[in-house]
Amino acid sequence: MAVLVTRPHPDNEATAATLHARGFEVLLAPMLRFEALAFQDDSDAHYHAVIVTSANALRGFERHPSGQRLLKLPLFAVGEHTAQAARHAGFGDVIAADGGVAALRDAVLASVKAKRLKKAGTLLYLAGADLARDLAGDLGERGFTVVTHTTYRMIPVAELPPAAREGFAANQIAAVLHYSRRSARAFLQAARTAGVEISALAIPQCCISDAVASVVRDAGATQVLTASRPDENALLEALMRALRP
Repeated sequence: MAVLVTRPHPDNEATAATLHARGFEVLLAPMLRFEALAFQDDSDAHYHAVIVTSANALRGFERHPSGQRLLKLPLFAVGEHTAQAARHAGFGDVIAADGGVAALRDAVLASVKAKRLKKAGTLLYLAGADLARDLAGDLGERGFTVVTHTTYRMIPVAELPPAAREGFAANQIAAVLHYSRRSARAFLQAARTAGVEISALAIPQCCISDAVASVVRDAGATQVLTASRPDENALLEALMRALRP
């Protein structure tokens, strides 16, 4: 029996390696496809810090000469995975929040309180094309000026890979891991298209947040487990609970 990982490439490979190390068989079915967008920096703009809610926003960033001046700024990352991507891109002063947009906002506010960051400063938000929460507006209400640059978009994948379709048809998939509302919706649509929706929803659906869980629950899934915090370690803990004898 295999665990189906819907996380996009290339992060799904790290997830697969972790699952293999824990003794699981793995099937990869990335339901979103990454597409980088050109980064156009305004050289006259002055920023006090950079904020990032996904490692995807930093993929390929190091290849943009116009962004090199930003590497000297402090960067606030939503979690440690994104923080590692920031360090790889060349940022030296990286602050990792505990996961989730609210935690990232609180980390920015805490830096102001600690006088590490200027109050009412200008923040550069490197973001995706589809945002689940208005972080810029949230920080704007607290006196910051937030300039948003869209550096990537995630495109839904229309079909399940053949191995996933066959796995559902043969009842050889033990659980599904979901990482975002958009990828969960894409998974559901692909399962319907493949004619395996009933089988796909009859097994545990392990979700990284309540918001993601609501998508699969509304679709009819009855075995829905939510991570205790929005990170992969907690998601894998949910998987262990789901498959516990």
